[in-house]
Amino acid sequence: MKTTTLSTSVPPKAPALATLTAVAAACAMMLSAPAHAAEAQAASSATDATNAASVPSAIDSSKRVIRLSQPKADNAASTNNAPVPQAAAPQPPTVQNRPPMSTLQPQDVRPPATPEFTGTTRVYDPGPMNATGIDLRSGQLTNIPTPQVQLSDVSFVPTVLIPQQTGDNNDKLDVSLLDDFIKDVSPNARHYPPNFPNRSQRHYTREKIKVLAEWIEPYAKEPNASYDVLMRAAKLNGMGRNLDLGSDYTIRGGQYVDRAIKIQPDSGEANFLYGMMLSEGGGFKEGQKYLDRAVSLGYTEAEQSLAQSDLLSDRRDKALERLRRLESQNPDNDIIPQQIKLIEEGKFYIWDIPAPDINVKPSV
Repeated sequence: MKTTTLSTSVPPKAPALATLTAVAAACAMMLSAPAHAAEAQAASSATDATNAASVPSAIDSSKRVIRLSQPKADNAASTNNAPVPQAAAPQPPTVQNRPPMSTLQPQDVRPPATPEFTGTTRVYDPGPMNATGIDLRSGQLTNIPTPQVQLSDVSFVPTVLIPQQTGDNNDKLDVSLLDDFIKDVSPNARHYPPNFPNRSQRHYTREKIKVLAEWIEPYAKEPNASYDVLMRAAKLNGMGRNLDLGSDYTIRGGQYVDRAIKIQPDSGEANFLYGMMLSEGGGFKEGQKYLDRAVSLGYTEAEQSLAQSDLLSDRRDKALERLRRLESQNPDNDIIPQQIKLIEEGKFYIWDIPAPDINVKPSV
C-alpha cells in the first residue's frame, strides 16, 4: 500500500522580502532627516528674528537721542527679578562680561571711581543760546576740550568818509581801507623805482592796486567828482605806473590830479603829486613848475623831488646843495642823509633806499 506524506514548509523567498522591507524603511528615515533639520533651523531663525524685533532701538528724528547712564547694579537687580524663561523656548546663549585678567592681588583691587553704566534713551538738551552761539560747557556733553583762542597784532582802521561829489550833494564814500592801504605802501611805491622787501609783497601790492583802482574808477570818472576822490584815484594810478601796470595808469593818474588842482589850486599835495609824476616820467621842465609851487606852499617832499630832477638833468652839484640845505632845515628827517650818500656814491635815484617792511595781505 502506497502512503503519501504531506508537509507544510515556508517558501524560500520570504526571508528576502523581509530584508528588503527593512532596507526601505532605513532609507526613508535617512531621507527624511535633512528635511526635519531644515524645519528646525527655520524655526530657530524665526525665533531669533522675533527676539531681535522685540529689542528697542534709538529713533533718529529731529532731536538727537543719546544714552542715559544708569548704574549696572540696578540693571542686574531688574534682571534677577525677571521671570525665568521656559525650557521649551530655547534662548540664544548669553555672553557674560568678564573682567580682564589682572596680575593684581585681591587686596590691591580698588573699586572704580565711577560705576559702570548701561542706559536707556533720552533726548539731548543743548545748552543755552548766547550772543556767540551755544555754550557747550553748560550742556550734557562732558569732557569736551574747550578751544583756546589767542589774538595778537590787533589793529583798528579809523573810519574815513569823504564827499563823493562837489557841491551840495551829501553822499559820502567810505575810504577807510583805501586810505590805510595807501598809507602803508606809499613809502615803497610812491616814487620810482619802487622798493619792496620781497617779491611777494610787490606782487600783492600790484594786485591790490588793481582792485582798489577799479573800485574807485566809477566815482573818479564822474564830471563832478570831489577833490578827495580825485586825489585818491591819482595816488593809486601813480603807484600802478611805478609798478609797471601799464600806460593806462599813467594817463588816468595825470588826468585825475590835474582835475584836482583845478578844484584846489593852492593844494601843496596836489601840486607836488602832479610835478613828481611828470618829472619822474621824464618831463623835468613841465614838472618843475608844479614842484616849485608845492615848495612855496611848504611841502618838504617836493624839494626832494626837485633834487631828483636836478640829478637826472646832470645837475649833480645842485642836487647835493639842495639836499644839504634841506637836511639842515629838517634835522629829524632820516631819509635825507641816505639820499645825500647815494648821490655821493654816484647813484642816480635818490629814492632807491631800503623801504620799511610791510605786510600786504593777498586780495580775497
